[in-house]
Amino acid sequence: MELQIAERIKTLPVHFFSNLVKKAEAQKAEGVDVIDLGRGSPDLATPPHIVKALKSAAEDPATHRYPLFTGLPELKEAIAVFYKREFDVELSPEKEVAILFGSKTGVVELPQCILNPGDICLMPDPGYPDYLSGVHFSQAVNYFMPLTAENGFLPDLGSIPEEIKKRAKLMFLNYPNNPTTAVGSREFYEDTVKFAEENGIIIAHDFAYGSIVFDGKTAPSFLSVPGAREVGVEFYSLSKTYNMAGWRVGFALGNEKIISAINTIQNHYFAGLFTAVQWAAVAALSMSQDCVKELVQTYQRRRDVFVGALRKGGIEVLNPPATFFVWIKVPQNYTSEEFTDLLLNRAGVVVAPGIGFGSQGEGYIRASLLCDESRLAEAAHRMTNL
Repeated sequence: MELQIAERIKTLPVHFFSNLVKKAEAQKAEGVDVIDLGRGSPDLATPPHIVKALKSAAEDPATHRYPLFTGLPELKEAIAVFYKREFDVELSPEKEVAILFGSKTGVVELPQCILNPGDICLMPDPGYPDYLSGVHFSQAVNYFMPLTAENGFLPDLGSIPEEIKKRAKLMFLNYPNNPTTAVGSREFYEDTVKFAEENGIIIAHDFAYGSIVFDGKTAPSFLSVPGAREVGVEFYSLSKTYNMAGWRVGFALGNEKIISAINTIQNHYFAGLFTAVQWAAVAALSMSQDCVKELVQTYQRRRDVFVGALRKGGIEVLNPPATFFVWIKVPQNYTSEEFTDLLLNRAGVVVAPGIGFGSQGEGYIRASLLCDESRLAEAAHRMTNL
């Protein structure tokens, strides 16, 4: 019998970076000392008090049963308290919070809740590649909004054609931004809310890096702007804030109707997040936040070492205000993929080519700060020598 796979699977967008991983592994197999600045997974450990909370909860037989479908009320309450404390946003724990298996799950689920075949989704370019997946499953259409240095890596909402705005139902935004590291302002969010109201477009704001901001500054939540929860939702993740990438804890917040739709689709996909992990998330959000402050200080020191060394060696580089990435211009006469290959083959340094994030990423590479300072200094040394 010849097995047939559904077209929706066969035509999924290809993950651009899988080939990069293979190339890096081949170099390592040949004995090359490879410094991997291409990944986006935090390199530091989850704080001990969160691990302790997991252990304690996992030892309780009550957590071994099926969890509540929509999550622990105590976790939803902790999320609401966290958002009020950190971002001055009031939330209804029961109606405006959905627990997710990491925010990635939510950004793939949301288009399936909102879009019908042929609808348009406004997509940032460059942007996080997994935004494309949910739109694909919805049989909807992407319209890419260029994020350029000239506009502070913000989309120019005024340049979107009228016929596109009429068909658009959803817009993805992500600030602090991966890969450009730009931070959205309150003024930009106010303009976005007005744009959404005028055109009947739902806003999905990915706030995964909301707590990783440097130089004593903060990033505003989209939901802190008046009218935001009437037009959209925000996604937050514990992966970056607490080094909990492998724990898969995130949440969607905001518009009550959209949150209800997300909970409905998750009831069909999942049986709920492991209860012990949810109790650990309560500990992360509710206990001392000194670990977050220390993490931000660590990334800022790494940024200063890496960017300083690159600039000293003559490489043009934007000083990232947030996230744990650096967005670097590619030298003339190279594509981003060619320069990525050159760095790997000649310097043993792995970075991500900008083209992997969209056509507007061409001309840049993304390097992560997920190595200790000595390795970052060594990577910068190799890059400048090359």
